[in-house]
Amino acid sequence: MAGSPSVPVGAHPFNVHDLVMLDRVSDPQLSPDGRFAAFSLRSTDYASNKGVNAVYVLDLHGGAVPVKVVSGGGSARWSADGKSLFYVAPADGVDQLWRVDLAIGKHGVASGTPVQVSHGLLDLGGFTLSPDGKRVAMTYEVYPDCADLACTKERMDGDASDKSTGTLYKKLFVRHWDAWANGRRNQLFVASFDARGQLPAEPTLVSRDIGGDVPSKPFGGMEEVAFAPDGQGIYFGARIAGSSEPWSTNFDVYRAPVDGSAAPQNLTAANPAWDAYPVPSPDGRTLYYLAMREPGFEADRFAIMAMDLASGTTREVDPQWDRSPGSLSISADGKTLFATADDRGQHPLFAIDPATGKVHQLVGDGTVSGYAVTGNTVLLARDDLKRPADLYVAKTSGHGLRQVTHFNADRMRDAKVGDFEFFSFTGANNEPVQGYVVKPVGYQRGKTYPVAFIIHGGPQGAMNNGWSYRWNPQTYAGQGFAVVTVNFHGSTGYGQAFTNAISGDWGGKPLEDLKAGWSAALAKYRFLDGDRACALGASYGGYMVYWMAGVWNGPWKCFVDHDGVFDTRAMYYDTEELWFEERESGGTPFEHPESYERFNPVNHVKDWRVPMLVVHSGNDFRIPITQGLGAFTALQRRGIPSEFLTFPDENHFVLKPQNSVQWHEAVNAWLKKWTAAPAND
Repeated sequence: MAGSPSVPVGAHPFNVHDLVMLDRVSDPQLSPDGRFAAFSLRSTDYASNKGVNAVYVLDLHGGAVPVKVVSGGGSARWSADGKSLFYVAPADGVDQLWRVDLAIGKHGVASGTPVQVSHGLLDLGGFTLSPDGKRVAMTYEVYPDCADLACTKERMDGDASDKSTGTLYKKLFVRHWDAWANGRRNQLFVASFDARGQLPAEPTLVSRDIGGDVPSKPFGGMEEVAFAPDGQGIYFGARIAGSSEPWSTNFDVYRAPVDGSAAPQNLTAANPAWDAYPVPSPDGRTLYYLAMREPGFEADRFAIMAMDLASGTTREVDPQWDRSPGSLSISADGKTLFATADDRGQHPLFAIDPATGKVHQLVGDGTVSGYAVTGNTVLLARDDLKRPADLYVAKTSGHGLRQVTHFNADRMRDAKVGDFEFFSFTGANNEPVQGYVVKPVGYQRGKTYPVAFIIHGGPQGAMNNGWSYRWNPQTYAGQGFAVVTVNFHGSTGYGQAFTNAISGDWGGKPLEDLKAGWSAALAKYRFLDGDRACALGASYGGYMVYWMAGVWNGPWKCFVDHDGVFDTRAMYYDTEELWFEERESGGTPFEHPESYERFNPVNHVKDWRVPMLVVHSGNDFRIPITQGLGAFTALQRRGIPSEFLTFPDENHFVLKPQNSVQWHEAVNAWLKKWTAAPAND
């Protein structure tokens, strides 16, 4: 699939070729004076099968078009004086920190010549600047017993020249997400800029004696790190690995001096569960952070905590708010905290009063995927089910929301998408459950349409009013399918009790909700053709597809299963993050085998009958490929029409543009094959 994808010219139904070529706006950052917005833009080089990152700046006061100031870099941060941007980009094959000075005039902004400011021997993983701009915190992946970056580089060079290929492991993790353990850990360093704005080749290690990753792997970033307001200290989150890393969620928040003169101090040792995302108050007296209560659980509610740094006493800021926020930020006067959270099918931005715990929704409908606050201005990246992310600005009161970028306007004007509607019904435990329906592109009243019934993963997740580059309902609507999805018990955004309800009951209440939601959708939306419907799911959604194949296969003409759990008992021994399996099943399979067999799809293969497409990738270590191969073996041995699609270079997600196109085309062909209207229609 070399070259450019075949995107139709003129008005046409939205399709995967549109999807992979959209520009992706992210990481909004406001200048210190609130005048300029910096943000990342990812475009697609389809021939090279990769994304290409750039940094743009937009004058929010002048109404000018965005100006590209960095090519080949992303995630830029403003200097303290607002005259420069810092970002990460390669130099001689090694990721380094760069600075670009901006020429700011009455009529906009222009970029100067980029200047390399770091000179480390290893790839820079991430960075954050101190409030005064004099220092920078940086992360590098190093051997824990090395005293400097040079030691790690020398050892890596020696490993590369070694002709033997064996690796001896003495503890878990052996592999994590999509990477094999290599003995190195992310560690946190701090360096000071000299008079020329340059950094030393050897920064100061500040996460000394932390036997874990800072930031955490596989998805942690610099939101886990924060400078103290005076720039003399730094806060970060970490989990001490030891021998229990795969079954522990005991992350703690640490404080360390930036000069490395003392070992980090654990500030949250009293809590055996997850503590994360430190944010100090502007006066330096209070540390805000997020904390779970239940050890070994990654989907517990994150409470907003406040710690008095003088006494060490803590209190929960928001005990009455039954939502689980993401990472925090704080206003310059310290009187408002900001966070996003799932909320009944939306992902809004909220303001929280740290004194009273009162929560106010600032920006509602859709999904806020990133934001920044300066003064009384909020800059945010926002998307929904009908449009990809663009930038918006609003007041910190939530008023005056207006769109300021329109990157995909022309593409989305031609690519027609389906309208959507949320609906509610009574599900398990006689509790209200929410779902939504997307109409097919070109919908006509009185006609009926085949259905793609999508089951979300997580399982503690949700199908929200948001844009996706993997499971996007509009790719099915553009193929002439109506889409139905249900946020069953276990979904986020409906209160912690609702989220908790799935644990230990994977095939119980969620299946009741899916059945009730399907019936409710058929009764309410007469354009759904219940006789031409296929069910699709990934991860937990894939587990549910395998489960439904044995216990609820009546309504379905076909199934699509992506990276699903086929054998729950084998899954425990194959996966890497054991805390998840142990929490969801109430312990280990050797202590509680009945918990793993209660809802085990492999035990119902004798009842499988529906054609199935199985997709599973080679670098998926979360749900290893043996699960998909086992399911395909079962299908083939039983003589059930089936196909197996695998990507050796993908993990739990399919990310490369050309692989995404192949995935969608295979799935669409499978759906159309089994839902085709009878010849006399």
